[in-house]
Amino acid sequence: MKCYKIENFNKRILELNDLLFKEQPSKITCSWISKNAPCAYRFFCKHIRNDVGDIDWDRIVSHLDKNFQKRWTSGYCKTKKQWIALKWYRNKKEVNLVIRKQKHKLYTFLSPQDTDDRRIRNAITIALVRISQKGNLSAKQEIISLLKYTVSYWIEWIPCLSPWKGYESEIEDQLETCIRRYRFTGSFMTYLFCSLEYRGRGLKRLHLFSLDDQMPNMEKRRIENVVKDPETNQICIYKPY
Repeated sequence: MKCYKIENFNKRILELNDLLFKEQPSKITCSWISKNAPCAYRFFCKHIRNDVGDIDWDRIVSHLDKNFQKRWTSGYCKTKKQWIALKWYRNKKEVNLVIRKQKHKLYTFLSPQDTDDRRIRNAITIALVRISQKGNLSAKQEIISLLKYTVSYWIEWIPCLSPWKGYESEIEDQLETCIRRYRFTGSFMTYLFCSLEYRGRGLKRLHLFSLDDQMPNMEKRRIENVVKDPETNQICIYKPY
């Protein structure tokens, strides 16, 4: 990234905000900015780049008025059909470009110590999410692997996410859905947490037990009372009346 004065960045953001207040577009895209604010767009192209060389729209949009942040539409936002049809590729180099500077901070996905740790965790997450949305399978696998540590902790210690206990096999699908849908809503971690909380409300709580446990008020183990219901073909525990 080439050097520039922060005052110049703030000036371009101010100009863009003023234009947005004047025009009030229902949707804001990089194409809209290119067409209607060419000077600001050229500045962003030249100076505001992320670790893999793309324009850092997350940084730009985060400095816009909050009303306009909600109208931002990234080209990476995919429907499920578009997501499946992406030309997926593997590029570990792009992943390494993101995490090499913060490799010593990957512990934040398991045990963030303070607000600064959470900020760094969110920055790493968003960077990997954006690369995933481009179709980098290596980035998608990396961020899902890292997020699983955080989500496992949430499920274990935060009551509103406890319905996910026993549904670990579905968590990866939920993580991928959030990666696919993330547009610009501020913190990705907040977006992920709220999505899990909302989705968890529809999950039936599971009562987990070992088949080696002894049946209540009986000498037999649970495994000895496993039967197949002839009507539903479901495997269940036989409970004598």
